[in-house]
Amino acid sequence: MAATSATTLSVGSTTSLGCKGSSISQSKAFGVKFNSKNNIRSFSGLKAATTVSCESESSFLGKESLAALKQSITPKAQKENRGYVNCVQPQASYKVAILGASGGIGQPLALLVKMSPLVSELNLYDIANVKGVAADLSHCNTPSQVSDFTGASELANCLKGVNVVVIPAGVPRKPGMTRDDLFNINANIVKTLVEAVADNCPDAFIHIISNPVNSTVPIAAEVLKRKGVYDPKKLFGVTTLDVVRANTFVAQKKNLRLIDVDVPVVGGHAGITILPLLSKTKPSTTFTDEEVQELTVRIQNAGTEVVEAKAGAGSATLSMAYAAARFVESSLRALDGDSDVYECAFVQSDVSELPFFASRIKIGKNGVEALISSDLQGLSEYEQKALDALKPELKSSIEKGTGFVQKEPVAA
Repeated sequence: MAATSATTLSVGSTTSLGCKGSSISQSKAFGVKFNSKNNIRSFSGLKAATTVSCESESSFLGKESLAALKQSITPKAQKENRGYVNCVQPQASYKVAILGASGGIGQPLALLVKMSPLVSELNLYDIANVKGVAADLSHCNTPSQVSDFTGASELANCLKGVNVVVIPAGVPRKPGMTRDDLFNINANIVKTLVEAVADNCPDAFIHIISNPVNSTVPIAAEVLKRKGVYDPKKLFGVTTLDVVRANTFVAQKKNLRLIDVDVPVVGGHAGITILPLLSKTKPSTTFTDEEVQELTVRIQNAGTEVVEAKAGAGSATLSMAYAAARFVESSLRALDGDSDVYECAFVQSDVSELPFFASRIKIGKNGVEALISSDLQGLSEYEQKALDALKPELKSSIEKGTGFVQKEPVAA
């Protein structure tokens, strides 16, 4: 799902080149930027800006590589942008905590977040093995400072003053295991971690990755309510991976440039509750009934595809980390004042009769600014039937999460 309407290339963590028309996640960077709508149309990535700025001190490209890049880009930028300004614009100012940072998702996610030019502090938490991850990442010459926190006694310090909390903690799916099988283990993990968030950084954006998201997000909401700090605008179930997969599979199937493809995915984040709205694909694309059926089923079962391919050695960790990093970057850009940030996410919603629903949202400084309900209008017959079919299952998952907390005591 498009995070915004601009397209950019990010080289490392500090260089972005902009043009209009992307469906790929984007970010502000303090590297090489320019504002022409016509520049470098073939590139994809982050966020177009209104000036050219050069920052050489924190780029992991190295000074020589960055200098060469500057020389190759600046003349064209100067020619096309008379208002060229050469200045340093350090923007790293946000604190991110990853809870479950030594796991299969947590480690690659931590690396990708470490690369963000908007992050000043990166706190890594897990019950074990996190010191080595933090030491390893701390050697990367990007701006953020990495700190490690191990075990329940250090969780509070990990969360102090954090702007964005990301929770990939929990056990992964194994062959033959459904997302529902994960519930009893991961429900307790999410409950405990969100209690700590409520106590130590109640104003932070909370990104829930731990499956089953259809239940763990309602669990988090109930915990925050019982703690008296629930803000529905700041609680997100990260469903970005469904969008990433939908865009990839559609581009491959229809031989489209991936940068151009944007498929909204609504509903939930498991099985038939994942509903790609292929009729809303951008650019406008025609699908046969067989293609709709094939693509929908593949997107819904893509997680199982990875679990089976890994033959018991894990689940979708790398693609999930990529998708989560994209959502983190979108949140950081929104916090930083970008007014053009859109993603799909599983949030408290009134676009359907269900209390939580995944749809395209606009994210701002205070969290969810708008729910984009127009995607659910004018659906194809196939999509409408699929939407009706998913609601009972999604409703059951939501109620399961809500009921779990209502039966359990919440830590004082």
